Amino acid sequence: MEYQDKYSPVDPEFIDEVVKSCGENKVGKIHFFDSEGELADASGEAMALIEENKAEYVVIDQSKIRLDKVITLFGKPGPSYEEYDRYANACLTCEDLGQF
Repeated sequence: MEYQDKYSPVDPEFIDEVVKSCGENKVGKIHFFDSEGELADASGEAMALIEENKAEYVVIDQSKIRLDKVITLFGKPGPSYEEYDRYANACLTCEDLGQF
């Protein structure tokens, strides 16, 4: 999965949390926005924090997830949590519900 948008810098405290999770081989679930902007999740062990093409990624088993797209990391809010909150709380109209 290749992201086309520009990488947004991530708070160093969140990066520290990722490094800690990798060091502890923490197992759990990550929710994130995929390269198409859709909600996705990955489960497994936090393996590594890597940098590619000036972006940082967390590796969970076979998944490589860009840090600025993480909604939650093992239940803790990530950099995209506010974006998700806006996404989840979007006002639905009757047209959105297919009633017209």
